Amino acid sequence: MKIPELHNYLAEFLSPAINPLKLEKGANKDYYLWLDWTEAAALYPKLAEDGFGLIGLFGVEGFRGYQGLSLLYIFEKRNYSGTLVIIRRADSPVSSIAAIFPSACYFEREIRDGYGCEFENAFDRRRLFLHETYPANFHPLANSFKNQPLSLPAGVENEALYPFKKISGEGVYEVGVGPVHAGIIEPGHFRFSAIGEPILNLEVRLFYTHRGLEKLAMGKDIDFGLKIAEGISGDESAANTYAYSSAVEHICSSRPPRRAEQLRLILLEMERLYSHLADLSGMLTDVGYPVGAASLSALREELMRWNKRLTGSRFLKGIIAPGGLLKDIPGELITELADYLYAFEGRFSEQVEKALAKTSVVDRFETTGIVNNRLLIPLNITGVTARASGEAIDTRLNQPYGFYPELSFKLPVLPEGDVMARFRVRLSEVQTSLGLILKTAAKLSAGEYAIPLKPVNGYSLVLVESPRGQSLHWLWLRDGKIERYKVRTASYCNWQAIEHAVLGDIIPDFPLINKSLNLSYAGTDL
Repeated sequence: MKIPELHNYLAEFLSPAINPLKLEKGANKDYYLWLDWTEAAALYPKLAEDGFGLIGLFGVEGFRGYQGLSLLYIFEKRNYSGTLVIIRRADSPVSSIAAIFPSACYFEREIRDGYGCEFENAFDRRRLFLHETYPANFHPLANSFKNQPLSLPAGVENEALYPFKKISGEGVYEVGVGPVHAGIIEPGHFRFSAIGEPILNLEVRLFYTHRGLEKLAMGKDIDFGLKIAEGISGDESAANTYAYSSAVEHICSSRPPRRAEQLRLILLEMERLYSHLADLSGMLTDVGYPVGAASLSALREELMRWNKRLTGSRFLKGIIAPGGLLKDIPGELITELADYLYAFEGRFSEQVEKALAKTSVVDRFETTGIVNNRLLIPLNITGVTARASGEAIDTRLNQPYGFYPELSFKLPVLPEGDVMARFRVRLSEVQTSLGLILKTAAKLSAGEYAIPLKPVNGYSLVLVESPRGQSLHWLWLRDGKIERYKVRTASYCNWQAIEHAVLGDIIPDFPLINKSLNLSYAGTDL
């Protein structure tokens, strides 16, 4: 299926209010439009009415000759290939657009923390990634800020504590979970308001794992940037290094060899396989079916060992790089992998059939944790969660990249939006990933696995479909160094879905709903 190009649509959409000739093409399929505030304010409602969603918003200093702070608003119209980037200078009062695009709320709070830019009419002015112990007027993403030891205040006054929303009424009580949890998981705080057993409200507070990766990337070379991409989220190493490498390649107007693109696809789908197996197993654990969970965990462990054989890393690190791959993967090993996956498919299907035959599993999965379809575009919810709520979106198909345009596959879409739908979508995606790997292995090309790249000045925006959904990477290179590297993973937006998914369910169902959404803490907090 041929996806229509966004550029052709934009030319008609913008005219006559805005001259389409102002639209500049980036290194990929990103189209840049410089607007003053009056032009932008008039365009935002029109974009929302026409089905555009805000998928990213971040700040950049010194961009395109302007030394101050520029704000880049990234818009996507689903089922169109390309992205619209509206750029405006933050040299005058900046108005919040969260009332038009709710996904802007997190983005605006992040910019406020990072740069000190205030958004007029913002309905949420709380800090996001800077917690209470950070001093006032501390804005680490500004170019004027230099990394140095931070002197923390001796104490925190009560009025400085994070103001959670208060839900009051007869019989309403609060339950706080985290940020420190039992088990080896990352920190996150969940503040429940309940009446009896049903959940009336949930507020999530994250960003306890902030590592300052965006600041760390500034001024570093391309090789160092690859290490940063690799460490964003441990179980999305292939997706993130692929996106980073693709951004470098687009800037350099280069494309890796065909063999490298094929092997990259195999690695990306191996990552999707082991990620989905972990989720499926975890969901069965959370409903008290350990036999099924253990069986799927055993299959996942086999995949992880295959990752080790293929790349030297169970999490597929140290392999994907700008220009292709850091090392080749022998063809005979890919043939052996294909033979294994043929047998794997039958074993996987057998265990899944047993799990879905258990009434205790079906009863807990069905009608639990529903994510309403109307939330998907406003909150930019993507991935399995979106497809299980009736939205036929997948970056591999809607914004095709790499070797994916040469392959076809059917997108699993279910309307229910509950835990069972997300379970079944993952089952279908396991089958899809197996098919993509086997098709690619059968036509694996000979030849080079990498090409040398000569860094040039430029910037590029890349979208990829990680196991969790759509991730966005924007890279700006100048004189061989990174001026700005911005990453927005799928989890960053998808976390907001859980506050809606739990409403009306009971607190004991929260771990199951959480696992069914498969959200990353570290991947949200760079």
